[in-house]
Amino acid sequence: MLGSTYGSLTTHSSPARVVACGATPPHTVHGTAVPPADGAHGGSAGPDLDVSGRPLYAPVPDLDRFFRPGAVAVVGASDSEGRPNAGITRQLIAWAERVGARLHPVNPGRDRVFGLPCHTSVSDLPEQVDLAVLLVADPVPVIGELADAKVRFAVAFASGFAETGAAGAAAQDRLAEAVARTGIRLLGPNTNLNAFESFREDLDGPAIALITQSGHQGRPVFSLQELGIRLSHWAPTGNEADLETADFLSYFASRPEVGAIAAYVEGFKDGRSFLLAADRAARNKVPVVAVKVGRTEAGARTAASHTGKLTGTDAVVDAAMRQFGVVRVDGLDELQDTAALLARARTPTADGVAVYSISGGTGAHFADLATAAGLRLPTLGRAKQDELHQWIPDYLSVANPVDSGGHPVGDRRGRQIIDAILADPSIGVLICPITGPFPPLSDKLAQDLVDAAEETDKLVCVVWGSPVGTEDAYRRTLLGSRRVATFRTFANCVTAVRAHLEHHRFTAAYRSPFDGAPRVPSPAARKAQDLMRPGQQLSEHAAKQLLRAYGIRVPREQLVTSAAAAVRAASLVGYPAVLKASAPRLAHKTELGLVRTGLTSASQVRDTYRELTDIARHEDIELDGVLVCQMVERGVEMVVGVTPDPLFGPTVTVGLGGVLVEVLRDTAVGVPPFGEDRARAMLGELRGRALLDGVRGAPPADVDALVEVVLRVQRMALELSGELAELDINPLMVLPRGQGAVALDALAVCH
Repeated sequence: MLGSTYGSLTTHSSPARVVACGATPPHTVHGTAVPPADGAHGGSAGPDLDVSGRPLYAPVPDLDRFFRPGAVAVVGASDSEGRPNAGITRQLIAWAERVGARLHPVNPGRDRVFGLPCHTSVSDLPEQVDLAVLLVADPVPVIGELADAKVRFAVAFASGFAETGAAGAAAQDRLAEAVARTGIRLLGPNTNLNAFESFREDLDGPAIALITQSGHQGRPVFSLQELGIRLSHWAPTGNEADLETADFLSYFASRPEVGAIAAYVEGFKDGRSFLLAADRAARNKVPVVAVKVGRTEAGARTAASHTGKLTGTDAVVDAAMRQFGVVRVDGLDELQDTAALLARARTPTADGVAVYSISGGTGAHFADLATAAGLRLPTLGRAKQDELHQWIPDYLSVANPVDSGGHPVGDRRGRQIIDAILADPSIGVLICPITGPFPPLSDKLAQDLVDAAEETDKLVCVVWGSPVGTEDAYRRTLLGSRRVATFRTFANCVTAVRAHLEHHRFTAAYRSPFDGAPRVPSPAARKAQDLMRPGQQLSEHAAKQLLRAYGIRVPREQLVTSAAAAVRAASLVGYPAVLKASAPRLAHKTELGLVRTGLTSASQVRDTYRELTDIARHEDIELDGVLVCQMVERGVEMVVGVTPDPLFGPTVTVGLGGVLVEVLRDTAVGVPPFGEDRARAMLGELRGRALLDGVRGAPPADVDALVEVVLRVQRMALELSGELAELDINPLMVLPRGQGAVALDALAVCH
């Protein structure tokens, strides 16, 4: 096994194992990470910053008085019928009454609004208020007044900011600066009234907390209350001039009543803030389900015009979510169904799924979908099958799926079938797909499932496939149960159950990568910084020196400037030899004929040196020399690299390498910080992963060495984030198990 996420690095060319860096993790209070005391860590980055200068800790904003204020001011309140402000004021008055807040209208042109005394300015308010709702076109002039009155929170509904273009973005910057100077926390601008909706108070159990950047996109989740599923909060973040998705994510993940967080995200304000918030949710084992738009170029364009933020490279966003356990879904129907299940389902006792149906065709169809999605449908043992055949004819299959041929309605046999399946220790989830109502059979089946669910700690799911949805078995029996998870489609059921099982597997093994992130530069960083050439692409020789500084193995090689020196070098590195032209800004040597392999004699080396220098002169390339390299043939060609992302900073890529890297595009992304487990998981995401295990007689590759290179490259990316713009190791030859990995070529670009 390797060491922790990062290590103290040696600076020689052969790889050294990574050892724990000894960073002190933050302690926790009620499951919430808090920073270590000042001076707990040394190093130039500081105790709460990693070696790249990015934060390792983000405080949880105290939003209690935002959602449950004692007193509220409505600036720009109105009761003029037909005016937008009047409708908003009326809704806020009703909301304040529900949450027990005192509401104070503010408008210099009125004495009373809807019968309430109206004040000329914020300074005239009779008491200090927690929240000010700004119904004015330009909120900037009001911010100073709010600060003087010691108002903690404000909401700006006004539009015409970053979503409209450059002029609007400048206006939003002015608003953000005004808010930052005062310490007020602002929601918006370009937000709406969703935070002040009427939430049902008669529902119990764990709740869903909702975050949306587009208010309308949250409506399906909000409507789950009509199906008996509790919602606790709704944060419509708008343009996020101040408060952002990450703030609400951290807050909701720390609330005891929140069972799951559902989010509709168009763009992240800051990538590291999102990672820290997702980390807090993972530490607290609170599931997060998100729709993130921007998978396509068209979606990204639309999102940018709507919220005025970068959507981020989608592959990086996907990797970031996967690393921190955020369940990414595509549709709003998936968002509502998955969040509802994750909020209410108990910890699974096993990961086996049993499918029970009254039709062999239905069971086979669902089993196909479930298995293709990665769910495990274990074959029930012979004793269990014999038990089920007490109540089910012998000619029907009960191995899993269990086909009853028609649920019994006249006695207890139907309930006994369900109980017997749930009693199997390999089964943690029972799913019953009912493609359409067939009274009284479907009515009895629904009731038996509900009754069984009340007496088991295992998850019971039903798919009610009727397009009508008005049947009593569905509306009253199934939706009336707090213990049965009911879906309308096979696909959504499969998606939600898979997310449920994966979430609990993930959180059971989760260890925050922020706890061990390096705060102090390694000796390798100081040596590497001497190799940097600002604004330039390094030669292959210099790039390999950079790798060598971080303990990444490179071939035996020498840089020479004459044919005679090339011959001497070849005798030292050994035959067969490789000759390569070396120069800054020389990225595609193979296409230009500037790489020759398999040279076996001094005469070949001498002639090849002259040919390479002739090509370089013809192409007007100024060489710093020719590399004479050891030839390494036996292994799997991989690529490992560093790419900057505008939201998340440097990212690490690993994939199948060689000349076909751009054709195959078989890569996986890691977003620092990550540890060994994530590095190995990245390899598992590759379509060509089997090549590392050995195919067609080839020996297994040294996967441990490959993982170590990925972790060392990550350390390099963090420590040199201000100097290293891009890195490409291609190919990285991963040798047979136990023999390591060798970087045969490298490209490095400096900031």
